[in-house]
Amino acid sequence: MVTTKKDPILVVVQLTGGNDALNTLIPYSDPLYYDNRNNVGIPQNQVLPINDKFGFNPAMKPLKELYDQGKVAVIQGIGYPNPNRSHFRSMDIWHTCEPDKVGTEGWLGRVTRDLDPKSENVLTCVNFGRGLPRALALTGVPVASVAVLETYGLLTGISDESERMEALDVFSRMYAPTMGTGPVMDYLGQTGLDAMKGADILKTAPGKYQSSIEYANSSIGRNLQGIAKVLTADLGTRIFYTQHGGYDTHASQGPQHPKLWTELSQAVSDFYADLKEHNTTDNVLIFVFTEFGRRVKDNGSGTDHGSGGVAFAIGDMVKGGLHGEYPSLAADKLLEGDLHFNQDFRGVYGHMVEKWLGLDAAPVVGGNFSQPAFV
Repeated sequence: MVTTKKDPILVVVQLTGGNDALNTLIPYSDPLYYDNRNNVGIPQNQVLPINDKFGFNPAMKPLKELYDQGKVAVIQGIGYPNPNRSHFRSMDIWHTCEPDKVGTEGWLGRVTRDLDPKSENVLTCVNFGRGLPRALALTGVPVASVAVLETYGLLTGISDESERMEALDVFSRMYAPTMGTGPVMDYLGQTGLDAMKGADILKTAPGKYQSSIEYANSSIGRNLQGIAKVLTADLGTRIFYTQHGGYDTHASQGPQHPKLWTELSQAVSDFYADLKEHNTTDNVLIFVFTEFGRRVKDNGSGTDHGSGGVAFAIGDMVKGGLHGEYPSLAADKLLEGDLHFNQDFRGVYGHMVEKWLGLDAAPVVGGNFSQPAFV
């Protein structure tokens, strides 16, 4: 386990839609890449080389700078057996670690439970974005899901606590005839109470935050800055989660994919600089993943759903560089036109759970899997 004087924190960034691994970590010296990418291939002279075989998308310059400093571990060929090309099913698999059945418990929900077994801190896990990702869902585990930090909360316009409790009770009884009573309503009621408690604590974070870092104007930049505000307020949050959407690049990938990576790379760079300014880069690990890669051959203006993706771990404590083996582009090595995975994502999760967070990985990820040593 990596140890620091402060509690280790995990920040997970989900790239929603299926990020194209081949145009992210580009095998620019392989002619098969250009044979298959007549329309969306990145010219050699534009690639940001990291060695004589591979390079980053030219939109990833801020991330490349962190890579050159040894702060970025690139996990190649990540995926799972018998890949599913449905966005919803594949993301469910990544969220629950259940490739063979529909899971109900999120892997980070289990992590949060293990970090805080008695649910003493309703802010042990905080999501920035609308809704609650299944990765965080677990009955009895409170999670704050924040759209905008400055306006977050439930019934926060009612300042008197007794009036808020009465309003919440009225709200729950309004829905009782439709939804019934018992465990469901108890769960909703507890969720509401946790939300109110969390809102009261979270609303103190912006007032404590000072930074010289000016984040670029993007949704992922705003979410990561929100995470920085809560993280630096020292509210005991150990797990943060957010999403960056738009990676389903069936068409117009040429302009769309670089725009996404411009936003994401700059946001991650700004976030890292913010943490650096607050002297907290040594206990924060950022993990970036997507539900699947995309097909090797382009479709004319974009790429369709595939497999064999790429993930990133970013922070002061990572062992920077390439981890694992880049999947072969040879026709006889492909899986129905897709890259083969060579690293089960559950081993990557397990490595972070054990080596970063100091927990038992097997119950979280559903078994023992080969772990790449990136922290």
